[in-house]
Amino acid sequence: MIQRTISPVDGRVYVERELADAQRIEAALERAERAAPGWRATAIEKRIEILSRAVDLFVARREKIAEEITWQMGRPIRHSPLEVGGFEERARHMLEIAPSALSDVAVGEKPGFQRFIRREPLGLVFVMAPWNYPYLTAVNTIWPALVAGNPVLLKHSSQTPLCAERLQEVLDEAGLPEGVFQHLHLGHEAALGIIRSGRAKLVAFTGSVGGGRAVQRAAGEAFIATNLELGGKDPAYVRADADIAFAVENLVDGACFNAGQSCCGIERIYVDEKVYEAFVEGYVATASAYVLDDPTRPGTTLGPMVRPAAADFARGQVQAAVQAGARALIDTARFERDRPGSAYMAPQCLVDVTHGMRVMKEESFAPIVGIMKVRSDEEAITLMNDSDFGLTASVWTRDLEAAKRIGERIETGTLFMNRCDYLDPALAWTGVKDSGRGVSLSRLAYEHLTRPKSFHLRLANG
Repeated sequence: MIQRTISPVDGRVYVERELADAQRIEAALERAERAAPGWRATAIEKRIEILSRAVDLFVARREKIAEEITWQMGRPIRHSPLEVGGFEERARHMLEIAPSALSDVAVGEKPGFQRFIRREPLGLVFVMAPWNYPYLTAVNTIWPALVAGNPVLLKHSSQTPLCAERLQEVLDEAGLPEGVFQHLHLGHEAALGIIRSGRAKLVAFTGSVGGGRAVQRAAGEAFIATNLELGGKDPAYVRADADIAFAVENLVDGACFNAGQSCCGIERIYVDEKVYEAFVEGYVATASAYVLDDPTRPGTTLGPMVRPAAADFARGQVQAAVQAGARALIDTARFERDRPGSAYMAPQCLVDVTHGMRVMKEESFAPIVGIMKVRSDEEAITLMNDSDFGLTASVWTRDLEAAKRIGERIETGTLFMNRCDYLDPALAWTGVKDSGRGVSLSRLAYEHLTRPKSFHLRLANG
């Protein structure tokens, strides 16, 4: 079966690849199983050397990789190179902390005994990566899984198949032993079949809630671990003491960057009534200045969404909200490419919204946002928590202690103050509620990519 990638830039087929059949899948699993003992026995210093060299090779391909990102999923070419920089930051951080994070755990001295806990590789890690940040989401698991001694099998999104191939190229060129990292172009059922087989010991999936549930069901049949990152409806709260100009600039970017197609992008904003009018005025002016156009042009600041159906879904949320009493403040007529059936969608700012509207409850994954007026921290906290999702949340304030107090009560994986839509590799990336389970990045990620083995050794004369 042939898999075709339709570019949102112009609607043409950009890539065609043959999906792996049962024979190719079996061969890949067997190669991984043969490679596992040797890679596990490889000194961590050698693993780090190979993986660091692969990062160097990846960065050297920056221009080609950026161009392919733009054509595969539509991000403006002025922004696509940033993904290479983010990839490098995360990969190098996880390699830097690996020796310490993977070292034996001392449990204290006891006369006549030696006792410690060793972190051992799990075995094959199956990574299912999405299209929206095709390298950043993949690197979160691939590099730490490999440096921890696990072989990795990657299934990338059908929208971004070239990303899997570029990762294969740099890892092979860096000298990674055969079978330690492989990729397969797979359909959904074939991927679920690999999970059900139990031959992978951990599945790392980034995608929709529905997709995550399917992965979890398949993993449950095989009794294997999962790490699921499933999206969000991330809120921001602008307090009366916030720097309004700064908050506007960053929150528009947090809502519109990557055409809003970010699991941790800003999708709903709560603003103190004292600064509400100034904030909304600034938001509309800033978002209206975006340039919606062909993403291969250097002046474009907002590219198409991944496919027309995704844009039409978000347009439907806006229309339903307006019909229910919301007001859309941005004149989309000035954005020539925005029309029904097109992947190109203008930014939108909705006011007079309520939590009875789909746009404030469903994930939009688009450059649209609803803004609500609030009268207190308490009201903002209640509204921010009124969601099935909990990936990130941000508070915009000059008061550090207030941000901490509010953050302690927000049901979220990451709490930001005066920033949003960013992953710090030193911090655990995790979600609550329907945003997922498990951890990637930080030292804590290595606890999920290894299994503990306790050594309780009684000395001969003990």
